[in-house]
Amino acid sequence: MHELLLQAIEAHGGITRWHELSQVRATLVSGGELFTIKGLSQDDTPREMTVALHEEHASVEPFGAPDQRTDFTPERVSIEKLDGRVVAERTDPRRSFSGHALETAWDPLDRAYFNGYALWTYLTTPFLLAMPGFTVTETEPWREGDEMWRGLRATFPAHIASHSTHQDFYFGPERLLRRHDYFVDVAGGFAAAQYVSGHVDAAGIVVPTRRRAYRRASDGRPLVDQLMVSIDLSNIRFG
Repeated sequence: MHELLLQAIEAHGGITRWHELSQVRATLVSGGELFTIKGLSQDDTPREMTVALHEEHASVEPFGAPDQRTDFTPERVSIEKLDGRVVAERTDPRRSFSGHALETAWDPLDRAYFNGYALWTYLTTPFLLAMPGFTVTETEPWREGDEMWRGLRATFPAHIASHSTHQDFYFGPERLLRRHDYFVDVAGGFAAAQYVSGHVDAAGIVVPTRRRAYRRASDGRPLVDQLMVSIDLSNIRFG
């Protein structure tokens, strides 16, 4: 395992503690321009996010109605009642984004898929980078103010759904995640720079509680007047 990844995993709680746990739940409030561009209603209602730690599986509730939730895996996404009755579902959901541009409207299943893979990625970082099939190499560091953040470029395996095949993760001097760069392939492939902060210790795992994803200029700068996605997490519980 790469030396920087080892340091980052240790700073976020360590691999031993990670393997003692199986899932995380958190209260989620999200916003940003992306959902408006996609023609989706957006509000600040807190939602409950549940993510499996060692397989790509996630759910959020409520979704679309007080008695509904999502169920996401890379192979299938569904909207279902809390008793398990399926309202809508889609197999091979990534295929439905073929040909999409940034302005292409999303339906509720598109949003459920995006939410599922994105929050799974965020809530398992940096530990997911040590999973089978991932490769990482050190990339050029990013200077932010007076700090130099070391970077890892990760190549995601084909069976993991995420923003893009190649993503960059930047870690501060204490080796906590500070920034995450990627291309949003399901929304026309626009470049994003996501800044993370507000790290808390939840059951021995360190998690950022604030994420702000901006469009990214060609020189890597965040376009701070184009906030595409905002995420605030609270009440984080591992089990």
